[in-house]
Amino acid sequence: MIHAYDELYLDLAQRNLGDAFDFALVTLGIDLKLFNNIFSSSWVTKQFSQGNPKFVAGMNGCELARYILDESGLEYTDTEDAMYLDKSPEYWAGWTLAFYQWESGKSFGDILSNVPLSELLNMYEIYHQMDISKSVEYLDSRTKTMYSRLRRYRTLLGLSQSALSKSSGVALRQIQLFEQGERDINKTSAVTLFQLSKALGCRMNDLLEI
Repeated sequence: MIHAYDELYLDLAQRNLGDAFDFALVTLGIDLKLFNNIFSSSWVTKQFSQGNPKFVAGMNGCELARYILDESGLEYTDTEDAMYLDKSPEYWAGWTLAFYQWESGKSFGDILSNVPLSELLNMYEIYHQMDISKSVEYLDSRTKTMYSRLRRYRTLLGLSQSALSKSSGVALRQIQLFEQGERDINKTSAVTLFQLSKALGCRMNDLLEI
């Protein structure tokens, strides 16, 4: 799996997103469902998931939360930065979500469309003292039918299906069928697999479904 940013920055990214969730949901009191929708559709969070250093490591969690809220146009009553040693379930939800997005390569929006913030918060009681691999296993079980590997690599690079078609020379409809699971990429020609892997900067084997 190719990750959007180096593992060196993962701990900071997790802490920043945890602080952003805590600040938005607890300190500012933003409605949970509203924040779920804002966060899922945000350009800022897309940049975060693609490893933009400005958002991954260039600001603290409170600043990150403000960027996300300001982008949405939501009016809210701001306050001074607040980051606490005692971590809330909201912090844990952001911290876990950052890790899972990095590990899986799935977009935040697509993860939250299957596992909304309310469900992440419900996970806290059972999972917060476990190794994070247990949370990953659960989230995988909830999102396992979401993606082909081809789509994971494509979305990680921020490419549309049509852009991938143009850069690879593979027909758009064929890419759509691969991603929808209606055509088995494992049985496609080596030439097609090579064209796709070259355009995505990965190995041919990385696109095969196991």
